[in-house]
Amino acid sequence: MANVPSSDQTKPACCCGGNASGDATARRGFFAKAAAIVLGAASLATPVVVGLFSFLQPLRQKQRGGEFYRVTTLANVPEDGTPARFPIIADRKDAWTLYKNVPIGSIFLRRKDGKDNNEVVALSVICPHAGCFVGYDAKTKGFLCPCHMAYFDIDGRRTNPDSKSPRDMDTLPDVEIREGDVWVRYEKFRMGISRKVAES
Repeated sequence: MANVPSSDQTKPACCCGGNASGDATARRGFFAKAAAIVLGAASLATPVVVGLFSFLQPLRQKQRGGEFYRVTTLANVPEDGTPARFPIIADRKDAWTLYKNVPIGSIFLRRKDGKDNNEVVALSVICPHAGCFVGYDAKTKGFLCPCHMAYFDIDGRRTNPDSKSPRDMDTLPDVEIREGDVWVRYEKFRMGISRKVAES
């Protein structure tokens, strides 16, 4: 009579030779630990990124420009139409430091038609050529840039066709008289180009 194999002999042998349920448990434990590490790293990185952004944010802020500033009283502008130079006083923020009531620029003011005229003209004191300060010459009744001898008339127009300045003096057209005070929309312009372009 042929020998009949026992039930143990008919069971297929495990190809891996290990415990399947134990391996699954180990894998679940590994993924749980990996997820915990990733979440922990993300929670630590978030405040670091936020803090770094807050630290660098002041560097992204631009200088103030194109705003109205009170310059002086109308009574301080000469009645005979002679240009007078006045500073622009305002708060200035440089990176993380705030400076209160400091000069941020200067302009020339003059009454357009002299006495009894409340219309005021404003000109930038910065020469469009290289950024030197333009001065008023009472003898010629015009403006002169001492750096490269650029001459302008009383309205800021170039008087020399061979002038080093690529354009006329920059006007500040927005001038308002508010309750006896002169307010000007002040901004600076790019130098060395023929077109009048405000600095960004």
